[in-house]
Amino acid sequence: MVLPIVAYGDPVLRKKAKEITKDYPNLKELIENMKETMYQAYGVGLAAPQVGLPIRIFMIDTSPFAEDEELEEEEKEQLKNLKKVFINAKILKEEGDEWAFNEGCLSIPDVREDVFRKPEITIEYYDEDFEKHTETYSGLAARVIQHEYDHIEGILFTDKLSSLKKRLIKSKLSSISKGKITVDYRMRFPELKKGR
Repeated sequence: MVLPIVAYGDPVLRKKAKEITKDYPNLKELIENMKETMYQAYGVGLAAPQVGLPIRIFMIDTSPFAEDEELEEEEKEQLKNLKKVFINAKILKEEGDEWAFNEGCLSIPDVREDVFRKPEITIEYYDEDFEKHTETYSGLAARVIQHEYDHIEGILFTDKLSSLKKRLIKSKLSSISKGKITVDYRMRFPELKKGR
């Protein structure tokens, strides 16, 4: 089932998400619904807060990036096959010199900005079968994971922009929170909810 994606301005996007246990109610169903939602919106990642749940789950599928001509074959290969669910994730290390990449977010449609992030991360997490893993990722894979990880920490990519950039997109963000935007996937807008 495709779930509505929560728009910028909803308080759930600002909550530090809580860990869950393997007997979390309907976990498998939630994961399947989140995958369906992510694909229907053409996303490369989706975190539980984006569907209104302040819990530490996110998923990624970086295969669309594997088409990028500028990437080296090794990175393309990694991106092509990277489809994962991360539960109760903790980034243990972020290393290297920060680099910029143009990011967007399903909760903040039509806003894209360059965000600086470190190129390599080590992350500990449970998969959807509650098996524990510690893995290292680099490049675009690391970036997608960091972006989704920020969601379970209550952080949005717009928080990482300069104060000038934030001022420039302020009215766009306000329009998104009021539902004054056209998107081709289901969304839930905080301002509209209040006026019920």
